[in-house]
Amino acid sequence: MGEDAESPKINHTFLRDYVTEADVISTVEFNQTGDLLATGDKGGRVVIFQREIESKGESEEVGETGDSGEYNVYSTFQSHEPDFDYLKSLEIEEKINKIRWLPQQNAAHFLLSTNDKTIKLWKVSERDKRPEGYNLKDEEGRLKDISTITSLQVPVLKPTDLMVEVRPRRVFANGHTYHVNSISVNSDGETYLSADDLRINMWHLGITDRSFNIVDIKPANMEDLTEVITAAEFHPQHCHLFVYSSSKGTLRLCDMRASALCDRHTKLFEEPEDPGSRSFFSEIISSVSDVKFSHSGRYLLTRDYLTAKVWDLNMDKGPVETYQVHEYLRSKLCSLYENDCIFDKFECVWNSSDSVIMTGAYNSFFRMFDRETGRGVTLEAWRESSKPRAVLRTRRVYTGGKRRRGDVGVDSLDFTKKILHMAWHPSENIIAIAATNNLYIFQDRVNPETQAQ
Repeated sequence: MGEDAESPKINHTFLRDYVTEADVISTVEFNQTGDLLATGDKGGRVVIFQREIESKGESEEVGETGDSGEYNVYSTFQSHEPDFDYLKSLEIEEKINKIRWLPQQNAAHFLLSTNDKTIKLWKVSERDKRPEGYNLKDEEGRLKDISTITSLQVPVLKPTDLMVEVRPRRVFANGHTYHVNSISVNSDGETYLSADDLRINMWHLGITDRSFNIVDIKPANMEDLTEVITAAEFHPQHCHLFVYSSSKGTLRLCDMRASALCDRHTKLFEEPEDPGSRSFFSEIISSVSDVKFSHSGRYLLTRDYLTAKVWDLNMDKGPVETYQVHEYLRSKLCSLYENDCIFDKFECVWNSSDSVIMTGAYNSFFRMFDRETGRGVTLEAWRESSKPRAVLRTRRVYTGGKRRRGDVGVDSLDFTKKILHMAWHPSENIIAIAATNNLYIFQDRVNPETQAQ
């Protein structure tokens, strides 16, 4: 009786905060129109969200402009399963490392997803009709006895409930010895690249049994290894150009017209190191975790542990803009090294006009920087702000001086709540933020009265 009396006392806070490893979101990506949003998680699942267009009446009720609606679950499927490499006696995780959408050619959508070793091409299509009136099959799909067929009929398509079908169309396997960290679709719409720690391969979307190795930095003796590839991406307009970043903080722009094997870069982007500020952690925090071309193709955006940088393709001497994401952590590098947080890989994204950049931080914070003014803002992705029509609140980390109400001290930051993955709508101010197992979608909605003022 005593046990039954205690049973209702459940720690709901613990249940709410308890997260299984498989549910942690590992990648977020909008398609080219922004109507679909795909997420991948550590359990190998891909969830696709579709944007529901709001009616004009609903928009007017809340006094807002635009035809923007909410994103609802469109389809969910298992992309990758756990595997085992018997030659190396290594387990291959099912975790989805990257998702990339292909440009839409017809009514169907195509996307690439990859784990550490295998890349898959998926077809996402809708079906709202089903054929009826087969001559050789009955209604349940079983073959009829031919002797019972006395007349022929023309099959017809009957309306049915909408079904979303997701089918694997290609499996690109055995192309990488090391863990795949990037995939990027080329502007030609026919090829894509995949990068691991030491090599970059180029694939044709129609050929699965071979790829072309375009970068190989593996030394003859692995003891001579000094850096690894951390990210790679094709130029948005020029199909012969691509860039890759390294753990030494360098960027290499390569031109495939110059050579089939791009071991010799066309341009090297590197920031000169200040000898006076060198420390044990210098090389670790200078490692580039993400690189993105601007939509115009003129600039590169990179993220290392403490900063986000913008580089001009025409100026390889150093970055043209540097933004301090969380400089207050520089004094905490020793403890961050001990708890492995110093190796976290933060992503960075551009807005549609390349005027604002966004990247993640700790304590469920993410940062936006206006390139024109150079000003940055810290925002928080948390449950209260996920309520419909809630306004995002700005936050500030207290580092000294006068403390304001609501400031968060550096020692109070929660390093388990990290914003690593994010995406920005290709044409509107809509952002998707992955915070552990939660996906937050925020939208900049303009009130007509405020706009008039």
